[in-house]
Amino acid sequence: MNNKYFTESSNKNVSRKGDKKQKGFPKNLGKKSKDPLSSFQWKRAGKTSLIWVLIIVAAIFLSNLFTEGTRKETEIDYYKYKEFLEGRLISKADVIANIFHGELSPPQTIISGVGNQITVNRFRVVLPFVDKDVMDEWDQYSVEYNFKEQSIDWTAYLINMLPWILLIGFWLFIMRRMQGGAGGIKNVFSFGKSRAKIWDSNMPRVTFNDVAGCVEAKEELKEVIDYLKHPKRFQKLGAEIPKGVLLVGPPGTGKTLLARAVAGEASVPFYSLSGADFVEMFVGVGASRVRDLFEQAKKNSPCIIFIDELDAVGRQRGAGLGGGHDEREQTLNALLVELDGFEPNQNIIVLTATNRPDVLDSALLRPGRFDRHVVVDIPDLKGRLGILKVHTKKILMNKRNVKLDILAKGTPGMVGADLANVVNEAALLAARKRKKSVDMIDFEEAVDKVMMGVQRKSMILSEEEKNLTAYHEAGHALVASVTEGADPVHKVSIIPRGQALGMTMQLPIDEKHGYAKKYIEGRISIMMGGRAAEELIFNELTTGAGNDLEQATSIARKMVCEWGMSELLGPLTFGKKNEEIFLGREIQTHRDFSEVTARIIDEEVVRIIRKAERTAKLILKENVKILHRMAEELLKYETIDEKDIKKILDGKIIVRRNNKKQKRSRKKSHIKYSNKSKAQKVP
Repeated sequence: MNNKYFTESSNKNVSRKGDKKQKGFPKNLGKKSKDPLSSFQWKRAGKTSLIWVLIIVAAIFLSNLFTEGTRKETEIDYYKYKEFLEGRLISKADVIANIFHGELSPPQTIISGVGNQITVNRFRVVLPFVDKDVMDEWDQYSVEYNFKEQSIDWTAYLINMLPWILLIGFWLFIMRRMQGGAGGIKNVFSFGKSRAKIWDSNMPRVTFNDVAGCVEAKEELKEVIDYLKHPKRFQKLGAEIPKGVLLVGPPGTGKTLLARAVAGEASVPFYSLSGADFVEMFVGVGASRVRDLFEQAKKNSPCIIFIDELDAVGRQRGAGLGGGHDEREQTLNALLVELDGFEPNQNIIVLTATNRPDVLDSALLRPGRFDRHVVVDIPDLKGRLGILKVHTKKILMNKRNVKLDILAKGTPGMVGADLANVVNEAALLAARKRKKSVDMIDFEEAVDKVMMGVQRKSMILSEEEKNLTAYHEAGHALVASVTEGADPVHKVSIIPRGQALGMTMQLPIDEKHGYAKKYIEGRISIMMGGRAAEELIFNELTTGAGNDLEQATSIARKMVCEWGMSELLGPLTFGKKNEEIFLGREIQTHRDFSEVTARIIDEEVVRIIRKAERTAKLILKENVKILHRMAEELLKYETIDEKDIKKILDGKIIVRRNNKKQKRSRKKSHIKYSNKSKAQKVP
């Protein structure tokens, strides 16, 4: 059964960096540049130079284009040249290596080779030779001529080379983009190079003191680090170094943070990369990067390689498209060989993390490759308290009224990332209110915000909807308070948060890992309490119980099909899940039972829900006066806690201070909300 303690639930979602420097790294590790801006400045200077080169080339091209008409020369035949010369039409000329560049005065119209008439102002003609007789002839016809040396026309060369330069530049740009950014020419020829980042002493350090809530996982990893630091102690007894450690757990439990702590604690090189860094659009690149990564690691052994999100390359082979020639499968094959192939790797530990161990290939999980599977699970009460202590070190809080043990007890099911988010939200709320420190009320509001969503103050509830919501939540709270073995009610509120009009929050007395049938039936009765209260008081049904019915139906079906809690069907499970590994999700459930059994399953689910509904109605009818009183207090104060509920059950009056301020705040926060379900759309 899912560990949820709300009748209307909502979803939730950091790691902390240390500031100490790591020592003890080998000298052969590459050192970080003393000037962190040097590489950036060189890259910027290179880009600026390229831009200026392009501007100069464009200017030359445009200059040549605009002046082309004024200095354009027409190539003519020798006999035409003789006609112009004898007709005294050539005014001046330049002679460059037997090429006669002449200028006509006035311009002449001639017929070109294709039959078109063109006007010639400048012309050129190739002379067979230039001697004294030719020069005498030019003097005879009054031609002003000069002899010049032949020079290289760089403008013409640049203009002719410009298309090729642009084509090569465009090709380099495309190749660089395909490789994902920096690298230029170097990156074009480094497809198969590993993209692993190596941690050195200049990087922020995280230690095991910054990690809480996973004691067993830390102990397992500390043993690996001890082996790397003191290998002789283990080798004397014949122990071998573990080749791989797999961190498994739900998202946000601190798997990557643990790996960073290993990097901070170990005195060996630490290579870090993601599973997605191996996969590329070109076939064979991933396998090449795996080989290059382990070649680098062998040069710096002993060392640790950390691969985050291993399921990106380690999924079950043969389940995807492309068969054995799939790029991901080739990468996985190369990884398997490097982990435990024909040539064993010495003193290289591969540390990986994933939240989908069910889709990993079985060859990865066998001993000899990943010898240890470390479970990083959702923290218990003690773990949550430790995580809160770690994250509250960096904020200024009021230690007089902030009780972290109560906060840890009030956040069941939260992982490390959720608790870090709660602490950060509390600090933000206190800063928004311009407080000098973070108080307990800020933490409680942050918990409500992370669990249930932001308080909605933009609309106003009508009196009818407000009464309906108050009785609905009072029904949940009353059934939970009377049901034997149920978790105590911690808080009831009719202030809309997220998609819920109100909430009833229960907290367990002790951590639960297994649930009895009686407890589960009580949970379903509590979920049906809101709908039963609406029907009892208003004699009508609304969409407000949509989310409650959804959760209750899901739990009842699991009781019958998965947990064997049906007296009629007995201790059997029904339905097998078919999973397509390459999709990563179950897309259908295989029915391994007959139509008759399916009908019985449906009848059993209906029976369990109906029984819970009758139980809730009976409790509310017997305590209808308490139901009215609880709804009135909710309408008056909008939020009541465990102490208020106890006073209501004992028939005492709730007295609160600063009543005027609360009334003012209630008037501002009254919310108008559409008559929709808290988590279900109206059909």
